Amino acid sequence: MKTDRSAATREPEAVRRTVLLALGSNIEPERHILAALDALDEVLGIEALSAIYEADPVGSPGTPRFLNAALRLTTGRSPRALKFDVIRPLERRLGRRRTSDPNAPRTIDIDIAAVEGLIVDRHDLRLPDPEILTRAYLALPLADVAPGFRHPIEGLTLGEIAARFGDEPGVRRRADVRWP
Repeated sequence: MKTDRSAATREPEAVRRTVLLALGSNIEPERHILAALDALDEVLGIEALSAIYEADPVGSPGTPRFLNAALRLTTGRSPRALKFDVIRPLERRLGRRRTSDPNAPRTIDIDIAAVEGLIVDRHDLRLPDPEILTRAYLALPLADVAPGFRHPIEGLTLGEIAARFGDEPGVRRRADVRWP
């Protein structure tokens, strides 16, 4: 009997999971948010996109306001590969310069907010993003793209988490900024 050696030595297919990304920019934010969305769609494919929100900066009063958005996609890439092989190079290409100040103005910030079925707590990657529970600028756009997505630690849906913020002062939808 002849065996198919290629099938026996092939790598197993990666598990495809729903991934939620959060984007923010406060240096030419209209331009950089839209450029990041174009690049992410080209490389990964965007399944759903939130409204664009404008928010007061956190931790750096007096710096420009941020534009924030979230998107949903499905990928077989691991969160580490997604972060270090796709997101970080894209941020650099769009002019992101990391400094010791985590609240410094930036051209683009792309974070993995959550990955279906995963909890990760490492020095360089935490999933789900702990700020989903405390930051309206993160919870509201995430709820736009995946309201039924369940927070794997709290057990609440993103819709329930976003509802806690009500009409959060300092965060508003920007109907004038849209991705085609």
